Amino acid sequence: MAGVQLTPITWTRLADGLAERIARTPGPWWRVAVDGADAARPGDLADAVAAALPALGHRALRVRAADFLRPASLRYEYGHEDADAYYQLWLDTGALRREVLDPLAPDGSGRVLPSLWDAEADRATRAAYVRLPPGGVLVLDGPLLLGQGLPFDLTVHLRLSPAALERRTPEADRWTLPAFDRYDREALPEQTADVLVRADDPRRPAWTG
Repeated sequence: MAGVQLTPITWTRLADGLAERIARTPGPWWRVAVDGADAARPGDLADAVAAALPALGHRALRVRAADFLRPASLRYEYGHEDADAYYQLWLDTGALRREVLDPLAPDGSGRVLPSLWDAEADRATRAAYVRLPPGGVLVLDGPLLLGQGLPFDLTVHLRLSPAALERRTPEADRWTLPAFDRYDREALPEQTADVLVRADDPRRPAWTG
């Protein structure tokens, strides 16, 4: 992150600042991605942003990338701990685009499927479609979201240094670490995200503002 100016902030002020940025910009819908390894807890920030939006006049819809994974037969085709498969094959980007992101494009219908696949049970969630009214905001969280051609209107990347990522990743999940190293090299999330948040110390985040 050499050369990037970061400002210390609290998580609450960060969520409020992101919500205010969204509220200031007109549009039929907003599609917001909070990108980060599970160890960085992107879901917590996504929840906080979504919670701050109604007071600013915007309905929020929370969606988790974890609910749009491919079936186990496809995720584990090359084994249960294949980092390249985790990076390239686990997320069903086609379904995420078709069921969530494209319906919230400027010419979309607003009709969104909030979840598709229960990865633990390995079966469809059978969720009902919901209609997000104009002015509504989709807040999606998950890892490895950038660099896949998914259409977002605002991207936030929670950055962990390699040492912090390794320290905060449970032993059972450390096989995924090479995928995040590859992601940093190929997708360049620190450079391509609209907002960069340093999250090495969970008590003291800093952001690009």
